[in-house]
Amino acid sequence: MDVSRLHGMVYAEGLPSGKIYYRSTEEKRGRLLAEAVPYSWPQFGVPQLAIGTIDSQTPCSLWIAKSANVPACSGGLVGILVGSSQGVVTACSVGTNGLDERRIERGEVTCRWVLSPGVPIIGFAVDENVSTKRLASGRVWAVALNALGELFYLSGMPSRPHIERKERLNRSRLELLAWETGRTVHWAMAEPSRRVARPDPFDSADIDGSYSPRSSWNGMGLSPEQIAAETKEIQTFIGKKPMHFRKLNDGWDMRRRLEVDFAGEDGSGAGENVVVIENGLDEGGIASIRRYTRCKVPNPAASDPLGDVSLPIPSDSSRPGNNQMIGTSQQGRSQEPSWSFGAVRRNSTAGSEGVEDQAEEWRISNFSFGGLKVPQITTTALDLSTYAILTVEEDPLLTASGSSLTSSPTSSPLPQMARPGTPTDVPGQRARLLAVGSKIGTITLWNIRDPTSTNSAIESTMKPVRIIHTESPQISCLALSALYLVHGGNDGLVQAWDPLASSAESIRTLNSRFSSRARRRLVQAEASPQGVGINLFAAGAIYLDPDPTVLRGMVSLGTHLRYWSYSSSAADQYKSNKRRLRRSERGSNQGADRFTGTGRGALKDYIANEKFELEKEQIGRHKEEERLAGRFGLDLLGPGATEDEILAYATMLSEEAAASDEQRRK
Repeated sequence: MDVSRLHGMVYAEGLPSGKIYYRSTEEKRGRLLAEAVPYSWPQFGVPQLAIGTIDSQTPCSLWIAKSANVPACSGGLVGILVGSSQGVVTACSVGTNGLDERRIERGEVTCRWVLSPGVPIIGFAVDENVSTKRLASGRVWAVALNALGELFYLSGMPSRPHIERKERLNRSRLELLAWETGRTVHWAMAEPSRRVARPDPFDSADIDGSYSPRSSWNGMGLSPEQIAAETKEIQTFIGKKPMHFRKLNDGWDMRRRLEVDFAGEDGSGAGENVVVIENGLDEGGIASIRRYTRCKVPNPAASDPLGDVSLPIPSDSSRPGNNQMIGTSQQGRSQEPSWSFGAVRRNSTAGSEGVEDQAEEWRISNFSFGGLKVPQITTTALDLSTYAILTVEEDPLLTASGSSLTSSPTSSPLPQMARPGTPTDVPGQRARLLAVGSKIGTITLWNIRDPTSTNSAIESTMKPVRIIHTESPQISCLALSALYLVHGGNDGLVQAWDPLASSAESIRTLNSRFSSRARRRLVQAEASPQGVGINLFAAGAIYLDPDPTVLRGMVSLGTHLRYWSYSSSAADQYKSNKRRLRRSERGSNQGADRFTGTGRGALKDYIANEKFELEKEQIGRHKEEERLAGRFGLDLLGPGATEDEILAYATMLSEEAAASDEQRRK
């Protein structure tokens, strides 16, 4: 399930032939999405995804746009992404406004791709701050993850072919149009994340476990016969069961987590950081965190006279019997190809000068746990505050009044003020923190933008910034901003921490843990394999204000929601013994002067209001004194009693209690 304040909600049934339901914020009733048709057009690259009226796909992942940037940049084509168990990614629209030239209905299927046939797509990460400037520089805006840990990324927006206004689009025509639209962009794969085949010393497998076909795009220039052969091979892989891939490949895990830093920078228009987290929750599994950093390096093929070729052709010795690109089936095991999709030049998405002279490569970094025993990971959080999601070109500290919405001409520095020239001159060096909660109550933090190794063949190791040991048995949820971290435990404890360790203890406890009743419910929930004993005391989710200087947020505790808001002005106004500050009088445009232009009557009203507030304070003080007297016995001997008389009275009561206890024992 995924929810958007602007575009509504989308949820799916995680079972075979499960339905996908979408409801907009402007509607009272929703609709079903992404229903495939029981047809196949191999010459157009359309495999058969449904048998009769039954859709054989199972929804495994969902995403809906949280802002208007992605629908606007895609012309209304991309608003919802759905990943299925067959490795198919479907894009649906959330609708267009009346100013657009083309009208696309809400929930209409606009694009389809097959990224990993037969292997489920388990996660999406989409840049909610994508813009035309980012797209022109060739930055990644969408990442997909499958169950074998393979990463696919998209750096261009799809474009729908021209349609005559008088043409009527039925269900079959819309399905074919979605596949044609999908072929206008290319989902590339991060080569270091390619699936790993199990050792096969006896050569018993009929195909290479590290090979998998996927949908091609128009930039490859394939003929209709090659597209048809590719589609038939994809259809063969779609029909295979998950057991087939688990037998051939290592690393099948449906509970991987994906976190992406789209605002990373390497100085060449790239630098996106993709983090894949293996929870280690399965029996015998080991938790691990790996970062893939996209870098642009000088292309050695730029000086080659054949460098204008869009796709290198593999040598005859690396072909598995027939050419893999045309999709023919393989009769024997093949060697690894001598080329990679990472070296493919996407001329259609290259917009800035010098991009043609650069090639992409992915560098790997492994996160260490700082000497701790590798725990089981239960939750993760990435800093999503306002300035953490800005690129270098959008950072107001580096570009003054640049393209960022957080800067303005009035905030431009004075000529005599020194400006940071590079990100290394910025305090903190534009760090962005990633937090991971474990099953033993510890929180580990890393800087996701730590430098990578200069050699792509060497895997660097990233040490944690801080390790926090909480009092919760398990960490159930996390939220992180540039200034503080909030954790929620499965015992209901919610605390705020300083990630830079200015204090070893928590800054504030936002919700205290519950009594032994919660402990009993916690034991019941852990002992029930069917989940009958649901722990309603655990913190379910935490949300913080995107502005890190605004200290407010909300946490869900079972069926309750609790929120907080702290600021210096609020502390001065509500936490002191002074009277509450009064707002300006009605009809006055000046807050400092209370009596401007209102005459003598306003002064009388002000005095009456002050008198009323003083009476309320006296009544409240009297009630507080009565409560203390009734609870602690402070007024039993009258208002004029001294401390000696009160102590003597307490001693007498103690002696009487001791005497009665002694008689009871006899």
